[in-house]
Parts: sequence; structure tokens; C-alpha cells
Amino acid sequence: MIQDNIEKLLKNKVSWLADSGPAEDIAISSRIRLARNIEGVPFPIAASAENLEQSQTAIELALKKSRSIGKDAFLFRMESIEPIDRQLLLERRLISTEFVQKGKGASLALRDDESIAVMVNEEDHLRIQALRPGMQLNEVWSVINKLDNELERQLPYAFDSKLGFLTSCPTNVGTGMRASVMLHLPGLVLSGQINAAIQGVSKLGMAVRGIFGEGTDNRGNLFQVSNQSTLGESEEQIIERLDGVIKQLITHEKNARMNLLENNQYFLLDHVGRSYGVLRHAYTISSEEALNSLSGIRIGVDMGMFSSVDLHTVNELFLSINPAHLQKFAEKHLDSKERDVYRAALVRERLKNLNSEN
Repeated sequence: MIQDNIEKLLKNKVSWLADSGPAEDIAISSRIRLARNIEGVPFPIAASAENLEQSQTAIELALKKSRSIGKDAFLFRMESIEPIDRQLLLERRLISTEFVQKGKGASLALRDDESIAVMVNEEDHLRIQALRPGMQLNEVWSVINKLDNELERQLPYAFDSKLGFLTSCPTNVGTGMRASVMLHLPGLVLSGQINAAIQGVSKLGMAVRGIFGEGTDNRGNLFQVSNQSTLGESEEQIIERLDGVIKQLITHEKNARMNLLENNQYFLLDHVGRSYGVLRHAYTISSEEALNSLSGIRIGVDMGMFSSVDLHTVNELFLSINPAHLQKFAEKHLDSKERDVYRAALVRERLKNLNSEN
């Protein structure tokens, strides 16, 4: 049953990678996570096996009763999931790096289109997540707020009238909310303005992280920008501030791209052309080089430089070239060198097919 559900996920067109979201040329996706805990039950870090089972059962029952994530939702218990499938879930941004290591007492509940996920007994009893393509923070908030309210009717949340929602990590106390937008910022990187932009964002109280969140580096010129403070502001105020910062970054990125096109055109064309050449003709390629080259193609697509490559294909490849996805496609274990060869072949074939279709 678990393998059947994993295979269904693998065949899904990932909703947060849809190429039809607002500002989708720069804003890849919008995400909001809420940390919640059950009143009177120890946080997972201090919980006994009995405590974990108690909170897991209560949350799974609440999800089932409320039907808050849909009647066709998937439910995965982590102790039953193979390591390769855990990595697959991480690559699809459905679980955190910390959750990959979880076992008995931890679950993942997931809407069938992957737009909503609930991690049970990660750092907190619940980590509720909603994702949408493009720049849609307010829309995501509307979805996750409704889900949160439905679950709160079933579960007694740990809440303090002065502090707000109580969480395992003090930095999440208050709203318990982390809102973020994943941005593709090659213009700022290529023009040497990215460090100044990150410093400016940090001074405004926002955090900038890599594609897989805290502790991960920048690959493919993809950056997650999120709020740092969760206490002293309402959810709407946090989203409004983050929305303003993101819109400024999008404007800076657009200006950087236009400046490159007007003042350093051959540098830009060379970057895009080399990226395409590597992906079209390489016979071995690492995930980092592939991501960086896909970034080069994506800025070319965004700026109308290709007739045969589309945004949808690039978005799909951003996901497909990751190690777990490659091994699921190959239907066997691949070591790092074998993955580099298989990755190159997969990308070559996909780009070759696009050329033959046009």
C-alpha cells in the first residue's frame, strides 16, 4: 500500500511547480508552515514512546474526522517508509530534513495533489504546510488558516493568552508561522548584487536560505525568503511585511536582468548558451551542475530566448534530477557516479524530445 502511494506521488504533476502562478518567472512557489502542539502532552523531543503514540493517534483521528486534507489523502507512517522514499518526500518539499530521520510515532498526512502536508511529531506535534505555485502568500494563508481552524476544533492546542501558540523551539512561539517564497534570482547572482540583496533582506527581519531550507546552500540560484519573527505580530502583519520584501526583490531581479540584457548582452547569452550546451550534450553531470545549468536555461526561457524549451519542462527537470527521483525512475539503486550518468542521459533525452517536437 505504501509503495503504491509512493508510485502515485511520483506520477503526480507537482502542484507547487505549476508554471501558471503569479510572477512565476521569478517566484517559484509560496509556502506557509504552522507549528502546533497538543495541550498537556510533552513536546516530541521530550516525549516517551507512549506520548508519541498518543499524539500520533489523536492527530490522525482529527485529520480523518475533519476530512481537512481531502478524502483521498495519503497517510504515511515513517517507520514503514524506505530510506529512498523518505528522500523522495524531502525532494518534493513534503517533509523537513529533520523528519527524514524520524521513525515510530511519526506520520505524514498528505493531500493527493501535494498542496497540503501535515508532519506529525516532527519538532512539534503538528507541522502543517500549504504550498502554491508563484507568488500567492495570501491565498496560501487562506487555505492553511481554514485547515488550522478545522483541526483546532478536534484538538486542544497548547496556547497561552500572552505568548500565543506554545512551540518546542522558542523562536516559533507566538503565531508559530513560517511563511516563505522560493525565488529564482540569477540576474542578481550574475550581476554580483546578490550578497547586498541578502544583507538588505536580513536587515528587514527576513531570513534567506537554500532550496531545502535552514542549513542548505544556494543551488540553481534558488533562494527561500521567510519571516524570522513569530511573536508580537499577527499572521496577517507578517505576511504583509514578507509580501512587500518579496515584491522588492522581484523588482530588483527584473532590473538586474534588463541591465544584463542591455549592458552585458553577450555575457548573458553566453551563460544561457553554455548552460543549454552542457545539459544537451553532457554524458555525466552532478546534481549541483545540473541545477546551475537549469537555472541558466530558465532565465533564457523567461526572457524569450528559446523556441523549443518551455518553463514547464525546466520546472519538471528541477525535480527529476534529484538523487531519489533518479533512482525511482531507474528502478534500482545507483551510486553517485551512476546517478551522474543517468541524470545526464535523462536531461539529454528530454531536451532532445523537445527539439524533435518543434
